Amino acid sequence: MARVTIPRGGSAAHARAFAQRNSAWLEKQLLKAPPAACASKDWSAGTQILFRGEYVTLHETCDNGTRTICFGNERVWLRDAETDVRSAVETYLWQLAARELPVLVFKFAATNGLHVRRVTVRNQKSRWGSCSRKGTISLNWRLIQTPDFVRDYIILHELAHLKEMNHSKRFWNEVARLCPDFHCAEAWLKRNATLLG
Repeated sequence: MARVTIPRGGSAAHARAFAQRNSAWLEKQLLKAPPAACASKDWSAGTQILFRGEYVTLHETCDNGTRTICFGNERVWLRDAETDVRSAVETYLWQLAARELPVLVFKFAATNGLHVRRVTVRNQKSRWGSCSRKGTISLNWRLIQTPDFVRDYIILHELAHLKEMNHSKRFWNEVARLCPDFHCAEAWLKRNATLLG
């Protein structure tokens, strides 16, 4: 899977090099049609969901009377009566995101000489992330469902707000410096906006 390079001084050449190195993969990902099952509000065994940018199928198992839902290498324990497993799986994904995302934010901030005061992982319904004037970065837990390059872009986008608390040309120049291939991530987000809500 493609990973975002985090150079100190990004350029158009960096963006072209990234696109050339990963063009086949990017095209394949952007053209993928989401499975119809993903649109369902109820999740059960057989439902496909996005996890780390790939569609995975939920499988139910039962060991010694304990029901679990498995996807990828992950396992979620269920309460006996649950038929719609969405709540249990989403809670698990949120917990996973809460462990992983803050570590990445602090790592990327340190790499780029930026100071973050605090990181929260929330259940935002209409945004992927936000940055406060006090240096708190808030991220949507659903970033755990996106490819790494999209997750990294959102983090870097919010870190850019530590320098520019707006969406001015200077802000976008800072985004391009931190994440030269951000247009690919923006395209993926537009295509998969239904993940929110």
